[in-house]
Amino acid sequence: MAKSPALPKPTPAELDLLQVLWPLGSATARQVHEEIVKERPEVTYATVLRLMQIMHGKGLLIRDESERSHVYAPAQAQESLQTNLLKDLMQRAFAGSAKALVLAALKSGISKKEREEIEQLLKDGDKQ
Repeated sequence: MAKSPALPKPTPAELDLLQVLWPLGSATARQVHEEIVKERPEVTYATVLRLMQIMHGKGLLIRDESERSHVYAPAQAQESLQTNLLKDLMQRAFAGSAKALVLAALKSGISKKEREEIEQLLKDGDKQ
């Protein structure tokens, strides 16, 4: 069986754009730009459009060209991409150890609320 090609890893700028696009589901470059400038007013429409075109070329976005304004959508669901990036990080930085990755994340500082949520997840997991 042939191995499927590796999915492209987004750059930090591409990941920022995906964080805007995932909640929208699909959007035009103009709609994405309108969301981005709420937090980063210095970002131009041309920059957003060019980045989205590059991301489409890399396979990170799919594009519907049936309308005058092209509509883009993430090629991967947020959870799927995050899982792939996490697996890659675990392999490269933690010698494949999920425990080492989790301990490093916990040592980096979490809020009391996050700690309570994690404890509840662990308790719920024990019940299954």
